[in-house]
Amino acid sequence: MSIVIFGEAMLEYHSGASSGGLRYGGDTLNTAIHLARMGHDVAYVTAVGKDPISDALVSAWAAEGIDTRFVFRHPDRSPGIYAIRVDDTGERSFLYWRDQSAARDMFALPGMSLALAHAATCDLAYYSLITLAILPPEARQSLLSAAHSIRERGGQVAYDSNFRRLLWPTLEAARAASNDAVASATIGLPTNSDEGEITGRDLSEQDIAVNWLERGCIEVVVKAGDRGCLLARAGSEPEFVPVKRVVMVDASGAGDGFNAGYLSARLEGLDPAQAADRGQSLAGWVIRRHGAVPPVDDDLRQLLADFRG
Repeated sequence: MSIVIFGEAMLEYHSGASSGGLRYGGDTLNTAIHLARMGHDVAYVTAVGKDPISDALVSAWAAEGIDTRFVFRHPDRSPGIYAIRVDDTGERSFLYWRDQSAARDMFALPGMSLALAHAATCDLAYYSLITLAILPPEARQSLLSAAHSIRERGGQVAYDSNFRRLLWPTLEAARAASNDAVASATIGLPTNSDEGEITGRDLSEQDIAVNWLERGCIEVVVKAGDRGCLLARAGSEPEFVPVKRVVMVDASGAGDGFNAGYLSARLEGLDPAQAADRGQSLAGWVIRRHGAVPPVDDDLRQLLADFRG
């Protein structure tokens, strides 16, 4: 099955990681890499520069198994950069340099029409609220229109309302874009804390699920951190799936790993509870290591083998 993912990928500086080597991340890129590692056909749509570091990024993503033909090259811009600082409990904070990120201009670059045509025939399209946030209004609407079209012709659309307040001029703009995206989605992947910030309300996981279902999303997975997640579908009773506790080193990329595990399992025909278990297993592997996309190790190889049965 083919997957097309739209988003922004950046260079990563991590306070807890050893120096040296090329590090990168970004919410949708992290999910794309995990899906590719699980053997899925994943095309990533973004833009980088024409500089040697951009060349190295594209090569590294291709080595992970990602289809990079829709990673466009901007003539005047380069990738954004972010820094992660992790405290003693494993919680992280971010600092960004992304105002001139090449990905912000990706819809204006030659080849985007080909990427959208490919997405129109894919089995699953995936994007996030961060993807929408970095795009200018016309490009944002183009992506939302494409998502609605994919759903209308019977494809799957997954959406994560990953919220970064500083990327939006107003909360109202963020809410409007997210509501439109929710209506495009067949699979919704909100996080309880993000939804609280976007809406300005103290919402339970049940409240969030009901809101998303009422807006037209078919299947909702509300991530609740170290408590687990709530699964909800129209016409069915919600089910809360607790998570197995692990010692957290770094929370960076946990939700992105969960999304990849969940979507992978659903594409393979597993039920939502089984998919949640896979997502939590992959997220658990991520948070026991530094960085948004830790390198493959023996533990991950065993985990992937377990997923394959």
